[in-house]
Formats: sequence, structure tokens, C-alpha cells
Amino acid sequence: MLKFFDTPPSILSYAAIGGSSEGEGPLGNHFDDINEDEYFGKTTYEQAESELQRQTAALACEKAKLDSSDIDLIIGGDLLNQCVATSFGHRDSATSILGIYSACSTFTEGLLLAGMFCSFGVTQKTLAVTSSHFYSAERQYRMPIEYGGQRAPTTQRTATAAGAVIVTPKEKAPYIRGFKIGRIVDMGVTDAANMGAAMAPAAYDTLSSFFNESGMSPESFDHIVTGDLGQIGSQLLYKLFERDGVDISSRHLDCGCMLYDPERQDVHSGGSGCGCAASVSCAYLLPKLERGEIKNILLAATGALMSPTLTQQGESIPSISHAVWLSHDA
Repeated sequence: MLKFFDTPPSILSYAAIGGSSEGEGPLGNHFDDINEDEYFGKTTYEQAESELQRQTAALACEKAKLDSSDIDLIIGGDLLNQCVATSFGHRDSATSILGIYSACSTFTEGLLLAGMFCSFGVTQKTLAVTSSHFYSAERQYRMPIEYGGQRAPTTQRTATAAGAVIVTPKEKAPYIRGFKIGRIVDMGVTDAANMGAAMAPAAYDTLSSFFNESGMSPESFDHIVTGDLGQIGSQLLYKLFERDGVDISSRHLDCGCMLYDPERQDVHSGGSGCGCAASVSCAYLLPKLERGEIKNILLAATGALMSPTLTQQGESIPSISHAVWLSHDA
């Protein structure tokens, strides 16, 4: 599904908070806040992620000079079972909430839904927030860090980070000009340690469909940004486009490659997680759009819709990518 807004909604405010590893990366100085305490003042990593998400949402409201009561709807998601980081993070809020899950593509799903609610007059101010936490994700999807298991070179580090945006009807840059809702793509990849290979075909499917259906081209954008394909997935994406005679490498950015320094930090193929695309967007990309330093980006976050149980049963990893056109101009 491809949709352009007749009256593009605005991103009124945005915020990004990261953990210590994110603070040590190339974008560390762009975050609103870096918390060196991986527990965020709590006693478990799951509680920490809920607190991370709560703080990021509250900061987005503070930057917009809004109270929580001014928010009509929260759209939130995370990687944990039953989206508990979201539900526990906002359980004391009196605001209506929709929990969503699209793995690491949850941020763009929340962003496009927030745009729809505001554009269609359902809400005036919608907060979209997503988070992930390295330790809570490792415990759920792989094994506790304390186990000391060897990580494959193709693996990616789940970001301890969150990003939040407040979307409102047309007001100021950045604007949400349109979106492409992706479809599930499954190329039979079964290696849970190589999510980039599983997600690259989904990113290709969504991006190529966007270009074909819209009549736009990669040259229409300053940057084509994927969520967290990492080093390996990004190279696979280039090869998929090369079959069509299209070179996107000069305009492509990947949040998973931008968040960490592969030379100084042990992140293997790069970063991942719901908080990866969310935090890079809110810390680095949206400010550039707001200031007019860049005019248009196509943000296509990618998600591996995997389950530890099904992976252990030998199932493949279906993936999805949702794309959002973000612009300085309406």
C-alpha cells in the first residue's frame, strides 16, 4: 500500500535516549541523553527498557512544551514478548495507547500510523515511540550474556536506545509526506545470527515497489535510509538493486551501520533493534530535516519477524519493511 498525504502532518517534536555503547558511537553527541546505567535505575533489564521508553516519551513532550494530558494517543512498540516494555512503560499514563509490533521496523510502522491518525483528523497530537535494550533482547532471543556464548561475525548488536516523535496536523518541518506499507518477504533464511540477510529482500521489495508505484527514483531523495541491515544486509541490498540496473549505494545510509563504530566497538555487522532506526532518526536525521540541511529522505526500517521457538524448530525468518517519506517541505 502506497499513500501520499494531501496535507502532510508534521513532526512537532522528537527525542532520543541511548545507553553507554550508543554514547560511545559516532552519533553519541547527537542524542538528547545518554544513560551510563544499563539498568536505568531499575533492578532488571526489562524494567530498564520500560523506563527508557517512558523517559524518551516524556522528553519528547517536554521539548514540545506539552503535558502528557495533551497527547491524544500513544503508539508504542518494542521487541519483547507481549510488548511489555511499552505496556509497563506507560501503565501509569492516562492516555489511550495502541501497542504495535513489527520487529525492528516498528518505528516506521508507528510513524506512518501516527501520520494517518493526524491527517485523517482522528487525533491532534499522537506520540509514536519505540525502544530496544541489548540485554533484554539477548535474554529473550538468544541467551543471557552471562553464558558467554560466541557470537558469529554476521550478528548485530541490539541497540539500547529509544526514539519518540509527536505528530500533529500540518504545522512545521519535518513533514510526513507519504508511506509505503510493506509485505512479508521470506527467502528461506534460517540463520538467526544473520538477520541482515533475512531482512535485505524485504527492504528491496518495499523500496523498489515505492519507486515503481510512485514514479520517483533514488535521485528524488538526499538519503535512502534502511533501519538496521548492518554491513552484510546493506551489501545484499545493493546487489538486489544492481539486478535492476539501479545503484543506490551513493545515497544509502543504514542506521545499524551509523550507530556504532565497527573499528572501536565490538558490534560485528552493526546495530539492530526497535531503538536503532528510532534513535538514529530522532537524534540525527530529523534535526537535519528540520533545519533544511537535507530536504527529503526515504526511511525504510526493516524487521525480522522471528521467534526463538520457531527458529529452534527449523523455521525460516520472514521479514518486513515499512517506508516513510520525510521531508523539509510540505
